[in-house]
Amino acid sequence: MFTKSLFAALPASLLLAMGTAHAQEPAAPAAAAPATRQITLAPNTEVVVTPNDTLNTKSVKVGDKFRLATVFDVMQDGFVLIPRGTPGEGTVSYRTGKGAFGKSGKFEVEFNSLDLAGRKIALTGKHRQEGEGNTGAAVGAVVAVGVFGAFVTGHSATLTNGQQLRAHTAEPLSFTVPAGAAPVPTANLAAPAPVAAPVAAPVATPAAH
Repeated sequence: MFTKSLFAALPASLLLAMGTAHAQEPAAPAAAAPATRQITLAPNTEVVVTPNDTLNTKSVKVGDKFRLATVFDVMQDGFVLIPRGTPGEGTVSYRTGKGAFGKSGKFEVEFNSLDLAGRKIALTGKHRQEGEGNTGAAVGAVVAVGVFGAFVTGHSATLTNGQQLRAHTAEPLSFTVPAGAAPVPTANLAAPAPVAAPVAAPVATPAAH
């Protein structure tokens, strides 16, 4: 063990070298932050939706907007990318009312987009809803009373909440999985799945030439 007198006897250059070596001892490496990962959802991925309210040919007209919501979680690699209940919007694109001789009402809706925590997810697809015809009754009325069969009409078309309609994503979508989140095992998909956080904007795939 060095004594005070022994330190005093050492050359100044040696004392300086000892101090420099002590000052240059490497610092302990900082712990690395857990890495996040990205998952890309392919375009044309199926999304099952349902209207929030009842739509009927008696009340809707072409151009009307309506609210909808996803029925099931959209999952990939064990993570929820689009949770069930995500709100969205559709448009009535075609309508015809019920008519004479048992003609039923019909209308068609198109799926526009979802609103995922402020991020707009474009959708594609459409659905046509038709009311039950009444052609048999109209024909019977014509046979029985002639022209009065024209007064027999079909039924209005109705689309209700809970009815499952199939839309699809319109473009590739990139999602960031939280650091440390573990996917749900395939054998345990009934358990709640971790929800991946969407990135600021979808990632476009370069077009093939």
